[in-house]
Amino acid sequence: MKFTKMHGCGNDYVYVNLFEEEIKDVAAFSIKVSDRHFGIGSDGVITIGPSDVADFRMRIYNADGSEAEMCGNGIRCVAKYVYDHKLTDQTEISVESGAGIKYLTLYVENGKVAQVRVDMGEPILQPELIPVEAEGEKVVDELIEAAGKQWNMTCVSMGNPHAVVFVDDVENFELEKYGPAFENHPRFPKRTNTEFVHVISRTEASMRVWERGSAETWACGTGTCATVMACILNGYTDNKVLVHLRGGDLTIEYDEKTNHIFMTGPATEVFEGEIEE
Repeated sequence: MKFTKMHGCGNDYVYVNLFEEEIKDVAAFSIKVSDRHFGIGSDGVITIGPSDVADFRMRIYNADGSEAEMCGNGIRCVAKYVYDHKLTDQTEISVESGAGIKYLTLYVENGKVAQVRVDMGEPILQPELIPVEAEGEKVVDELIEAAGKQWNMTCVSMGNPHAVVFVDDVENFELEKYGPAFENHPRFPKRTNTEFVHVISRTEASMRVWERGSAETWACGTGTCATVMACILNGYTDNKVLVHLRGGDLTIEYDEKTNHIFMTGPATEVFEGEIEE
């Protein structure tokens, strides 16, 4: 089976072109190839195939085999793959995901996609739709106890659940200690991704992320969008923010008129290879 290793700001996946390949059990395949010692090494597997409602369809599988609804870094790489590998010659495309259809603008340099802007859609703030157990209409700066400590969290869904927590020092934060406590907290019936964020200014923030099913990743596109929405809800930033992640930077912009969030960032192909399923 042929595959392509790609990453968006260090959030890396193994990509399989279902127009040419077939995978019998994608969950098991993702567990196998994601292993960084005995496999290819990745945060999971993303498949690219045909869609009845969009130009392409993507499906995302985490390193533990669970399926995710959406991946912002992954969808940018899907855009780069389909253009660079000549599955399309268009620079405006649509991609079906588990969180609906997303619309992308491709920025091409020297015949290859270098940056992608994604309309990530509307942020979801209703607790029952995120989902998170809560009594109010929104979860903004709300107390939660995790790993024996009190935290203030803001919850947003970008098609997948996110809990955003603001901290003073994100670089030295004990992510491996506190990340799992949020991911598996009983208030999150489908588990959650958790972003730990330091606000630098009205237009800049730094973030680390603990992703459900994959542990810490070097970037999370949906998480970055959720982070900026949480910053705005708490009055910390303006509507356009440069977010620094371990693997690079993403620019996130919230359009109040449409209530849509737009994400712009790079997509990189690392290598191609073949593996026995």
